[in-house]
Amino acid sequence: MIKEIDASDLEARMAKDGDFLLLDIRSAGELAQGVLPDAEHIPMHLIPVRMSELPKDKDLILYCHSGARSYHACAYLAQQGFDNAVNLRGGILGWARSGYRLETRLAS
Repeated sequence: MIKEIDASDLEARMAKDGDFLLLDIRSAGELAQGVLPDAEHIPMHLIPVRMSELPKDKDLILYCHSGARSYHACAYLAQQGFDNAVNLRGGILGWARSGYRLETRLAS
């Protein structure tokens, strides 16, 4: 079973502890639409080759546009032994619809 968090719970957690890695897995082109504050960017297709960069000792909260790709990425990470992957339900769309802040960032 994939762990999930919604936008309001993530926003509250960001304000409280911030002891997690927020990972934007969208394509570089999608970043122009905005990113969540303090998110790191690793495109979904690069997760298999960059897994060694991901911590196993704190939550990895993944998001994409709608939550579908990040759900599948969480499932993949779970298969690879990451029991700390959490999907942002609704993705950046749900975050923005909830009225939370987005940052502008150039592709990395």
